[in-house]
Amino acid sequence: MSKKAGHQARKRFGQNFLHDPGVIERIIRSIHPKADDAIVEIGPGLGAITEEILAVNPKLQVVELDRDLIPVLRTKFFNYPDFHIHEADALKFDFSQLVDEKPLRIIGNLPYNISTPLIFHLLSQSGVVQDMHFMLQKEVVQRMAAVPGDNNYGRLGIMTQYFCKVQPLFEVGPGAFRPAPKVDSAIVRLVPHAELPHPAKDLVTLQAVVRTAFNARRKTLRKALAGLVTVEQLQALGINDGLRPENLSLADYVSIADALTDEKSRAQPGEGSVGDVSGDSHD
Repeated sequence: MSKKAGHQARKRFGQNFLHDPGVIERIIRSIHPKADDAIVEIGPGLGAITEEILAVNPKLQVVELDRDLIPVLRTKFFNYPDFHIHEADALKFDFSQLVDEKPLRIIGNLPYNISTPLIFHLLSQSGVVQDMHFMLQKEVVQRMAAVPGDNNYGRLGIMTQYFCKVQPLFEVGPGAFRPAPKVDSAIVRLVPHAELPHPAKDLVTLQAVVRTAFNARRKTLRKALAGLVTVEQLQALGINDGLRPENLSLADYVSIADALTDEKSRAQPGEGSVGDVSGDSHD
């Protein structure tokens, strides 16, 4: 498919073009697009998913970084006048600017090399999102959906579940892509919570607690959070300081963060901060 279109997949963009008709059909069924949905596709590539969505929703918008792909897409879909291409880096793109009357439905076959920071970027804008459907490395989906005690449980899962309900849908083998990646993939559905189940008083503090804990995930909490939280503070919250970071729930991390926020407010009355979610490629 890439040869036919005259475009070779680029390693620096992490491109693997989907070509399996059965997988494409299954993805479209999972998304269940409607004509009046506000759908945005990240990284349309050669338009395998784009083509199916446009047949239902001719006002589809896409965000594409590879400028060599843009004329390919414009030529392929020239008969859709309302189809709009945003030549931009999705990692820096303000998706809220695309909101008109309806919240966004965001979809995409996300490049493996930027998938985790891109997820964090999108979570920071989850307030304007109805749902998200992504093709990701299978391991990333497992981390997003992991529960306390799992080896895959960490920062990505905690912060994703803070904002969204995570639903792994199905796995996709390497043969569905050209070139074939060296890893298995999976489709995941993320649905932002109508109301956060465990809202933190300060998101920046929650981020700091979770990041600090999982930077030393093999250590006990008393060591992993040393310098941030005292043993006495953990015990006052009913949290065993001998546990490891992977044993605590989202609610536990929020309670630690809220205790720190309250302590800071007492020390500095009138000061507070509201932050966005940012992330790197680590748990």
